[in-house]
Amino acid sequence: MGREAHANTGGQARHVPVMLRRCLDLLAPALEQPGAVVVDCTLGLGGHSEALLTRFPEARLIALDRDKEALRLSGERLAPFGERATPVHAVYDELPDVLDRLGVPRVQGVLFDLGVSSMQLDEADRGFAYAQDAPLDMRMDQSAGISAAEVLNTYPPGDLVRILRAYGEEKQAKRIVAAVVREREKEPFTTSARLVELIRDALPQAAKRTGGNPAKRTFQALRIEVNGELSVLERAIPAAVRALDVGGRIAVLSYHSLEDRLVKQVLAAGAATTAPPGLPIVPERYQPRLKLLTRGAELPTEEEIAENRRAAPARLRGAQRVREHLE
Repeated sequence: MGREAHANTGGQARHVPVMLRRCLDLLAPALEQPGAVVVDCTLGLGGHSEALLTRFPEARLIALDRDKEALRLSGERLAPFGERATPVHAVYDELPDVLDRLGVPRVQGVLFDLGVSSMQLDEADRGFAYAQDAPLDMRMDQSAGISAAEVLNTYPPGDLVRILRAYGEEKQAKRIVAAVVREREKEPFTTSARLVELIRDALPQAAKRTGGNPAKRTFQALRIEVNGELSVLERAIPAAVRALDVGGRIAVLSYHSLEDRLVKQVLAAGAATTAPPGLPIVPERYQPRLKLLTRGAELPTEEEIAENRRAAPARLRGAQRVREHLE
């Protein structure tokens, strides 16, 4: 996954990874040693991975993606690095299994660039974008799982309302779902344009005046549900922290408040003492396992947003593993 913007240079589409330099700087102290292993958990089109291999010539890369087309394209991009790059078809919560299979007990760096990749947004037939008509699919791995159309056509109304509220933070969830249920009885949903039109019609005027495209929140909610993104992330971030060697570093780019909140909670918990209150001296087993490397979430610069509009919602958090977790 991961978000890379398309910028045209001399007729060639170039992919610009979000907050690239800052991500590399955060990971650098852990990756400048010979034999370092870094995991790009969201390979996407390979922009971050290519930059990691270029900047850290001693490092070995393991790169995960659930999207087979992304793996094919990024595999071509990473081919010049030979055996230093190992692309793997996997969802990022499968990281422990992947490392186990590859015989890698610990890693020195982990990068997550969450959200939908530019390739998925820009390929009309994937159904992620609400600005163009396309089949309502939204699966990041098109060989598995149910599509967004199936969610819309088969989920009970109560479940649809819950999804839109929880994953899209959509205040008008009940109105939208009532319209969906009414319409799906006439004819099942198959394309994005019909859903966008229905949302526009269902919303009161005041709700249409703020926050960009009125379909944005519903599409986000469906995408998260179809791909199980938050439940995957809930497992993936703690697993990545456990995979880090002492001194290893993790950097996570998220693109909406639900992701960022989850990342913040995991990193903050790792950076806190687990000692019972009132101990005069905190034993080693209660000491924090992580040191936070960012003060809150870091934001992209105005210059970067001007060059790459997809960077606008990005939030970057980083942490360093400072001690073993003693059970």
